[in-house]
Amino acid sequence: MSMNVKKNDTVVVLSGKDKGKQGKVLSVNPQAGKVVVEGVSVATRHQKPRRQGEEGGIVKKETPIYASKVMTVCPKCSKATRVAHKIVDGKKVRVCKHCGAEI
Repeated sequence: MSMNVKKNDTVVVLSGKDKGKQGKVLSVNPQAGKVVVEGVSVATRHQKPRRQGEEGGIVKKETPIYASKVMTVCPKCSKATRVAHKIVDGKKVRVCKHCGAEI
């Protein structure tokens, strides 16, 4: 499955409890069609200390959300945009639909 969202992209969440939040993509799973976004879909996990000296407690961790629920934010015009593809110098590059800048 091909995805328009890549690691380190800035994205905005389109639906769900975190609608409107912006964050950086930490990881991408194209097989499942999911992405992990910084500060979005945070779950709390109770963790026991495994080794001596290790801290236990409640740990907050981002969980994957569907890639269809996020939209890339253009770094130039800072608008949420669909991604277009253009061939520049024989290479396929991602382009902003609003301003035409390379993403």
